[in-house]
Amino acid sequence: MLLCVCFCSSISIKAQDKVPTYFTQEEMPDMLKFLPAPPDTLSEAFSHDVMRYFWGKQMRQDSVRAAIALRDADWSAEYIFSEFSVPFGLNITKENTPEIYKLLTQSLYTVDLVGKKAKAFYNRKRPFDRFKEPSLYPKDDEALSKNGSYPSGHTIRGWSTVLLLAEINPERADTLLARGYMYGESRVIVGAHWQSDVDAGRLAATAAYMKLHTSDAFLEQLKKAKAEFRKKTKVQ
Repeated sequence: MLLCVCFCSSISIKAQDKVPTYFTQEEMPDMLKFLPAPPDTLSEAFSHDVMRYFWGKQMRQDSVRAAIALRDADWSAEYIFSEFSVPFGLNITKENTPEIYKLLTQSLYTVDLVGKKAKAFYNRKRPFDRFKEPSLYPKDDEALSKNGSYPSGHTIRGWSTVLLLAEINPERADTLLARGYMYGESRVIVGAHWQSDVDAGRLAATAAYMKLHTSDAFLEQLKKAKAEFRKKTKVQ
């Protein structure tokens, strides 16, 4: 199990607004057109969501896994880069890996856009809110209760990041994908998302990742990131 103790503060909205994106929200894939709506509360799929919610509560009894889920609640890009540096095999910072950092940061705020329309449209109630009990990370509960659950924004961020990092360092792809999968499951353990939110987040992230590859600016920065990685790790 991967561990990296890191408690990072969230990026301010003001700082986030300064990050350019490769596409506008209107140019990104439309989740309302390529993914189904979240499960109806009377459906078998929703029953599965409920079962997974209780699975998540059971997983909280594992102190190591619960600690990872709590850390994964951090929304900041810095946290993701720090945490995923371990499976990536290289410390990702603005100072140490400026080209990789620039690629990931600009990509992250681009892929964020793919879930915004669906979140607002469906405005799905979150698990902790539906069950009227605190999540494992209660300090976020008030804000999250006003923000739609479907799809999982954390999962979109995490899954797209590991896809990018695996493209830069394919030898670590399995480890990266395993950590990215765990990152999404953390949202179920915390109680902030239903399993179907996480599943939709991974699909949305994959669609956003594919869209990134249609940007010439992204592809140019990706080349720089790969070159930087080879130089840092002396990979020929």
